[in-house]
Amino acid sequence: MEPISMGIAVGVATALTGLFTTFPRLYCKFQECCEDEWVKLNLTGLKMDLDNKLFGQHIAKQVVLKAVNGFFTNPNPKKPLALSLHGWTGTGKNLISKIIAENIYTKGLQSAYVHQFISTLHFPHPEYLSQYKEQLQKWIRGNVSMCDRSMFIFDEMDKMQAGLIDAIKPYLEYYDNIDGVVYRKAIFIFLSNAGGEKITEIALDFWHRGSNREEIQLKDLDSKLSIGVFNNKNSGFWHTSLIDRNVIDYFVPFLPLEYKHVKLCIKEELVARGYEADEDIITSVADEMTYFPENEKLYSDKGCKTVATKVDFYL
Repeated sequence: MEPISMGIAVGVATALTGLFTTFPRLYCKFQECCEDEWVKLNLTGLKMDLDNKLFGQHIAKQVVLKAVNGFFTNPNPKKPLALSLHGWTGTGKNLISKIIAENIYTKGLQSAYVHQFISTLHFPHPEYLSQYKEQLQKWIRGNVSMCDRSMFIFDEMDKMQAGLIDAIKPYLEYYDNIDGVVYRKAIFIFLSNAGGEKITEIALDFWHRGSNREEIQLKDLDSKLSIGVFNNKNSGFWHTSLIDRNVIDYFVPFLPLEYKHVKLCIKEELVARGYEADEDIITSVADEMTYFPENEKLYSDKGCKTVATKVDFYL
């Protein structure tokens, strides 16, 4: 670039920076800000996405919709919203996290205010437990300082080393502020396979009794789930103060998916790619999935996780 052109470009950039700094509302028209233009609950969109994209999870739909709406309706919440999602792989835990993010943040999971942690990726070495705790506290403190409506998603909680998640307990408590930082409007979502056995056991018991799956209620699972996770030595929640001190607002169970739910996932995948919902393809893909228990063959052992890959084969 020529010196004159370079000078003009630098001058324009400097002028724009000064203008945006002087008029922050104008800046937020072009760049993501922690303001209503970029961070605001779309309740209609949340309900629609839960109805149209999440299958076989009537409890999770009800709890998440009420919890998120209630949290955003309250202008002065007493503590952050903490949701712990439990169930086998492929049942919709990551999907519902994505749906929540997309209906709060304009940029969805790509928002600068949505932060995802994967245990095996971000915290792989047990010998660095102390360093991980310190880094996690600094990361949360720094990001909530920038935006009080920040969201933190912790995936693979069942693979996290015990004791690490206790580092964030103060930020989930009923404190007005901690060292001048207000955490009460933040959202924390924990995803875990832990508890999947207990959820399946209860769902299977309902099926054996001839009860409708939709008759299962949160009260049938909530206490059993929290106690089971708390006492699971292979879980990041093992004897955690987050459960002991009751700072997790809802333990949300994700039921194992049946054949009919897998077919709905396949149909959604086809439609999302712009194809017709071909019943032959849907049935063929669903029949390829493996189901458990051995005798009943009732639930998909991978939920809908491998649906996208299997659909590729037929297109």
